[in-house]
Amino acid sequence: MSYFVTGATGFIGRYLVQELLDNREGEIHLLCREGSRARLDALITQQWGGSARLVPVVGDLRADRLGVDPSWIEEHRGTIDHFFHLAAIYDMTASEELNETLNVGGTRAALSLAGDLKAGIFHQVSSVAASGDYHGLFDESMFDEGQRLPSAYHRTKFESEKIVREESPVPWRVYRPAVVVGHSETGAMDKIDGPYYFFPLFKRMRDTLPSWLPLVGIDLGDTNVVPVDYVAKAMDHLAHLPGRDGEAFHLVNPEPQNTVELVNTFAAAAKAPQFAVPIDRSVTNRLPTALLPRQLRPGALLGAVLRTPPAHLALDQTLGRFGIPPEVLEHISFPTVYASASTQKALAGSGIAVPDLESYAATLWSYWEDMLDDSITHDKAAVAALKGKTVVITGASSGIGLVTAVQVAKAGAVPILIARGKDKLEATKALIESQGGKAYAYGCDLSDLQAIDALTEQLSGDFERIDSVVNNAGRSIRRSLKLSEDRFHDFERTMQLNYFGAIRLVMGLLPKMREQKSGHIVNISSIGVLTNPPRFSAYVASKAALDAWSNVVSSELVGDGVSFTSIHMPLVRTPMIAPTKMYDRFPTISPAQAAAKVVTALVDKPHEINTLTGNLGALAHTLAPKAAFRILHLAYQVFPDSAAARGDAPTPAARENEQQMLARVLKGVHW
Repeated sequence: MSYFVTGATGFIGRYLVQELLDNREGEIHLLCREGSRARLDALITQQWGGSARLVPVVGDLRADRLGVDPSWIEEHRGTIDHFFHLAAIYDMTASEELNETLNVGGTRAALSLAGDLKAGIFHQVSSVAASGDYHGLFDESMFDEGQRLPSAYHRTKFESEKIVREESPVPWRVYRPAVVVGHSETGAMDKIDGPYYFFPLFKRMRDTLPSWLPLVGIDLGDTNVVPVDYVAKAMDHLAHLPGRDGEAFHLVNPEPQNTVELVNTFAAAAKAPQFAVPIDRSVTNRLPTALLPRQLRPGALLGAVLRTPPAHLALDQTLGRFGIPPEVLEHISFPTVYASASTQKALAGSGIAVPDLESYAATLWSYWEDMLDDSITHDKAAVAALKGKTVVITGASSGIGLVTAVQVAKAGAVPILIARGKDKLEATKALIESQGGKAYAYGCDLSDLQAIDALTEQLSGDFERIDSVVNNAGRSIRRSLKLSEDRFHDFERTMQLNYFGAIRLVMGLLPKMREQKSGHIVNISSIGVLTNPPRFSAYVASKAALDAWSNVVSSELVGDGVSFTSIHMPLVRTPMIAPTKMYDRFPTISPAQAAAKVVTALVDKPHEINTLTGNLGALAHTLAPKAAFRILHLAYQVFPDSAAARGDAPTPAARENEQQMLARVLKGVHW
């Protein structure tokens, strides 16, 4: 079996290639432009494990027969069993010319090549957009129903599918995905599209409004979204079924999704306020609007208004400030209901099904907030402070360190990534570079003081300047003193990384900072230093030691232009807290929210960044220490050692309710 794939470096293409690698045999030929060869080679190495089955083929979507070398065609004629054509533009905001060139012209070129190769089956990735503004049920057997095609994207998707249906020189199959979102398990997404346009608005709502505040919305009809992993798995399965040539397959959610409910699902994932719809279709459907001509119905009138220049101008000055293009609002919901009975029957028994959005919406949101949110690029102060600066970040392979690296790179800084796992660092570096940034990766065990010395010597030689250091790498141990009496190594290893490792790194880089007469150190400390929660004696002591050291040396180094910020971070949803399962139910901030505090520290350089709860805890210990310790003793009783630390059964449900209540009252504290 042999394959040819266009658009393999695209979003759906990357996952389809992985499915072919996992489930099929034979070579997979991947079309790429000469200028994109390095990107494809990186994907082959980093995402596809360097498989020798993947063979790059240089070509161009804009050229006849995709610009593939005639000698290559001659050599492979009659050997390609499946020709997957995914290369196209999937963007409602793209120009008419670009849509025509890539979607229509690209399809003609791909068919010409498939015919010359005498390929077995031509697989065209179309879109539900081919249905245009068709009102009503649209099944897989339908295509040209006289529907209006309201945009260049709709038109070219329709026309490219028509070319395949009428002109393909080889057997064909068509796949029509709905709106494709990120991976349902990892959240991975490569661009802002579909519902992602609204994520910055959800973020602003979360940061400025209480989550319990109900907002008034309007019924926007239905939409349809599916995760990319479903689309790729379904395509791989359907492509290899016998006897299905000449068919179209709807890769959609079998149940139409209410647009407002979808919006509220993502708003809930963002912990933002949600929308209530006092007047929905259950009310409006009782009105005799069906008697009106279609163009005079409320939905059609609203769409016509949205397409006018004054409306575009108004939307640009309002929702456009959140990155929501007016073109997207015109197509926020579908007048079409996509039937997929034939596709579902073909998938029966494969185990491939569309997951419920509720099960993976939070995963999509987290990936966007951590990796795709580019609001920092519009922050003039952050860009001015960080552009061109080198920032050493420890623990940069995950959690706060990873997101901080991505964010400062977007502001124009050059993150120097430090962690034990070099492979993960290289993945972070590749991600930053794929977004247009620049980064460097250095593997180092920060609990090994000699390794730190070697690292600082190397960094001092490799870089003309070291502008900032973010001491983020850390180890947390949650265990009562009673269970630690025979585990003194818990204290030693926590101090080794959190305190000795951090100050050894700073001391190794201080000569460089003195030489350049500037430098800023950001220490990721803990709210526990201010609140003294029980069971964290090893962890809090190590962070308190780092705080104390920084406070003392700050007065010594201020004359050298070197300053410090300690961030007393509240509970953050990172891999470090994952072993403590009760935290799954506790209020936490996201790694992106934590990274925003780090960016503030790098830009404004305050001596401390605290939370209200942390400040109140410190005040309580100052004004009423005995009362504070009694409250903490109550927490000590309510929050027992973990089942892993005790070696016995999980916490009873009744005690879990007490824990959640106290955790919400004292939000952000490590219990």
